[in-house]
Order: sequence, then structure tokens, then C-alpha cells
Amino acid sequence: MTVTAAQISAFRDEGVTMIPGLFAAHVDALRAGVERNMSEPGPYASRNEKAGETGLFFDDYCNWDRIPEFRDVVQDPSIADAAAALMGCDRVQMFHDHVLVKEPGTSMATPWHSDGPYYFVDGRHNVSFWVPLDPVTDAGLRCVAGSHLWEKDVLPTRWVSSEAFFAGDYMQVPDPEAEGMTIREWQMQPGDAVAFHFRTLHGARGNTSTRRRRAFSLRLVGEDAAYADRPGRTSPPYPGHDMTAGQRLREDWFPVLRPGAA
Repeated sequence: MTVTAAQISAFRDEGVTMIPGLFAAHVDALRAGVERNMSEPGPYASRNEKAGETGLFFDDYCNWDRIPEFRDVVQDPSIADAAAALMGCDRVQMFHDHVLVKEPGTSMATPWHSDGPYYFVDGRHNVSFWVPLDPVTDAGLRCVAGSHLWEKDVLPTRWVSSEAFFAGDYMQVPDPEAEGMTIREWQMQPGDAVAFHFRTLHGARGNTSTRRRRAFSLRLVGEDAAYADRPGRTSPPYPGHDMTAGQRLREDWFPVLRPGAA
């Protein structure tokens, strides 16, 4: 599949675009991988249990190297090619995977946040693919157009407690609806993909429908991505990485999926 000029332009200008069918060939495998992930959760798995909320909101990340269905998607060159086109660079490197499942009747929303402040990586070249494995209407991803260009990063907070993840010079998390911000969201079919920048503010409603809402996310970085020190434990934490500020992510942990120009 070829990423269109309009999609590249939207990603550059608004920090988000939707690419129909980008992961369509992998839907069945990813569904199997999600079931494996939920039955064999990793060390970072969470059920996001919050007082007064109903249902089950499961999420887990950094499992691609132990779940073969995820590994096959990571290694698909067409996905890396799409990422390269969106980022505007040749080199594509793996960062991590993320599974998010909202069972029927799950009331908890994914709070508004941007991913970049949680991560230990800086750079303009990055992209997240958010891929539903079930049809989505009201429980899809919602992204604030242009938020990746804001002067300050948004304060990273904990999803259940809403406490700050760590201190720093951040802007407070806004209320996009109350403040009249432009929100992009789509009704989507399994295998469609929302592509968004790490700094794009995003969230999702709860799943009040009678069907599951399974989603797989893939986070990739490009040519100018480099390790960045943060004022506390990052998410994902990746302990013992031994990288220093300004260094490219180590390739034995974060493999290069598409090489850059010689």
C-alpha cells in the first residue's frame, strides 16, 4: 500500500492521519497475538482499575519479541515503508508495541495525553500506528489536530490516579472539547490505522458497546531520534539500557527495520 500525498501532508501539518487498510493483512494474526498477550501478560501489563468505573481496560507493551504474531507485523517491510513516507526519512527503527483492550461495558476513558513526554526519545521523526482489531465507532482514537506543534510538551500523568508522572516544565493537560480544539476521529474497520506523532494529544472514550474494542499500536522512530534524559522513570522504563543523552537508540534492543541512506 502506498501512503498518499494527502496523508503525508495531514501527518506533517496536523500530527495525525488515517490510513485505511494499512494493517488489513495482519488482523487475524494480531487478534491471536492479543489473546496470547492477555493470557500471558508481560511485566508492564495493567488492568487500569479505577474506583467507580465498570468493565475491563487491559493494556500491555513491549511484548513483540516474545509474541510471534506481533513480531511478524514488526518485520513487515510495507509497514516500515509507510512509516518512512510519513516521517519523511529513510531510516525506520523499532521502539515498542502496545496492546489496549476495552471489553464491552468498559466505562473508563483513555485520558487525554501525548506520548512523547513519557518516552526517553526525542526527535521530529517518529510515528505511532493505532490499529483497531474490531470495528470502532465511539471508542476510536481521538487526536487534537496540530498539537504536535505546541511550544511545550503536555504534562505526563498516570492514567488511573491522574497524578503527574514526573515533574518538569510542562503545560497542564487541556480539555480539548471545552476549549474548542479541533479533534480528529474516524469510524474505522479492523486493519485501518491512525498514524500520529508522539507529541500529538490524544485519548479515547470508554467502550459502552456490546462488542470488544481491541487495538494494537506500533511505535517507530526515524533518522533524528535520540535518547533523552527524563526527570524520572519513563514509560516504557527499559531499565539497564546504558544509553546517554543524544545517542541513537541501541540497535540490539531497538532493531532497524529500514536502513537509511548510506
